[in-house]
Amino acid sequence: MSHSLVTMSYIIATILFILSLSGLSKQETARKGNYYGMLGMAIAIAATALSGYVTSYEVLLGALVIGGAIGARAAIKVEMTQMPELVAIMHSLVGMAAVLVGYANFLDASHPLIGVEKTIHEVEIYIGILIGAVTFSGSVIAFCKLSEKISGKPLLLPGRHWFNLILLIATVVLGGMFLQQSENGSAIVPLAIMTGIALIFGIHMVMAIGGADMPVVVSMLNSYSGWAAAATGFMLSNDLLIVTGALVGSSGAILSYIMCRAMNRNFISVIAGGFGSTAGGEAAVIEGEVQPIDADETAQLLLEAKNIMIIPGYGMAVAQAQHTVNEITKLLKEKGKKVGFGIHPVAGRMPGHMNVLLAEAKVPYDIVYEMDEINEDWAHVDVSIVIGANDIVNPSALDDPNSPIAGMPVLECWKGGTTIVLKRSMASGYAGVGNPLFVLENTRMLFGDANATMQAVLKALKG
Repeated sequence: MSHSLVTMSYIIATILFILSLSGLSKQETARKGNYYGMLGMAIAIAATALSGYVTSYEVLLGALVIGGAIGARAAIKVEMTQMPELVAIMHSLVGMAAVLVGYANFLDASHPLIGVEKTIHEVEIYIGILIGAVTFSGSVIAFCKLSEKISGKPLLLPGRHWFNLILLIATVVLGGMFLQQSENGSAIVPLAIMTGIALIFGIHMVMAIGGADMPVVVSMLNSYSGWAAAATGFMLSNDLLIVTGALVGSSGAILSYIMCRAMNRNFISVIAGGFGSTAGGEAAVIEGEVQPIDADETAQLLLEAKNIMIIPGYGMAVAQAQHTVNEITKLLKEKGKKVGFGIHPVAGRMPGHMNVLLAEAKVPYDIVYEMDEINEDWAHVDVSIVIGANDIVNPSALDDPNSPIAGMPVLECWKGGTTIVLKRSMASGYAGVGNPLFVLENTRMLFGDANATMQAVLKALKG
C-alpha cells in the first residue's frame, strides 16, 4: 500500500474516532458511536498491516487472534457489575504496552540517530515509559479496589505529599542522567530506576484515593492510557496512534474534570488523595430508628403516587435488577403514573455505569435524567425509590462539614414525599460513610436482594 493511501486511511480512521467520541456523548447515539469506533479501528489495523512496516504477518495474525479471543471472551463472560474492573485492567495493558514499546525502542540499534533527532527520540522514550508505568501500576491497584481484593479506603501515609514531590524530583533528575549517559551506553540504569519509581508512584497515587472517587479514578486512568498511547505513537512515528492517543487522553481528562465539578471537588485534590481523607473533625453519628416496609406496602405507595422517581446505584448492578425495574416502570406508566430515573454523575463505579445498565434493560432514554435536571423538582415527587445507592443520596454531604463527602452534590430525594430505600443491610456504602437518610421520618427501608424484592413488588402491582 502506498504512503499516500496509508495516510488517507489514517485520516478516515481519525474522523471515525472523532465521530465515535461524539456519538458516545449521548445515550441515543451511543450504539452508532461504537460502530464508528469499531470501523475506524478495523481501517487503522488494516492500513498499518499493509503499510510496509510489518515484517512478519504470522506474528501479526497470531497477535490478532490471541487479542481477539481474549476480547471476545471478556465481552461474553464479564458481567455488567464487573465492567469497571474490566476497564481498569484494560487500561493497565495499554500502560504496559507503552513501557514495553519504550524499552524495545531504546534497545533497538537498527536505526541509529544522531544529534537533536536522537535527543528528541530519547525524550519520547523516557516520557512514554514514565506515563506507561504510572498507568499500569495505578490501573492494577484500581482493579484491585474495584473488585474489592483490597480495601477501598484511602491509604494516607504521613507526609504523602512530600513523598510524591520527592518521587517527582527524582524522576526529573533521572531524566537528565538518562540523556547524559545515552552516549556511553549506561542509560539503561537511570531508565530502569525511573520505571520502578513510576510504578511506585502509580500505586501510591491510587491507594491514597478513597472508594467514592473510583469513577473519577477510572476516567483519569483512561486519560493516562490515552497519553501513553500518544507517547507510543511518537516512539513509533505513527501519526494515527498519536492522534488517537491524544483524543482519548484529552477526552478522559475532560470527563475527569466534569465529574470533579459534579462532586464539588478540585481535580488536583482528588488525585492527591484529598477526597476520603479525614476532615477537620469527627463526622456526625447517625442516630434514630429505621422504618421497614414490605413489598405489598411498597406497591400500595406506588399505586397511590402520581410522580415516581427511581434512583439506581451499584446495588442494582450487583442484583441485576434493571430488567425487573424496567417491567415495573412500564406497568406504572400503563397505569398513568409519571416515572423517571435520576442519575448521579458518579453513580456506580465508573462513568455512565447506571446509564449503560438502563440502556441494557431498554429503559427509554427520555425518562432518564441527570442530577442537575431533577434536583429542583423533588417537591413534586410523591415516591422515590433508591435501589442500592448510598453515597449519592446522603444528606450529610450537605449538612455535615466533617463528613468525608462534605460538599458533594447529591440527589436530594428526602425533599419529596416518601423515600423507599432498597438495601441488603444497614451497611455503609463504598465510601464507608453512614447515611442519615435511612432514619428520616419520610424514609422507609425495604431490605433484601434488590431483584428479588422488586420481583415481589411487581407481583403485588399486578395482583
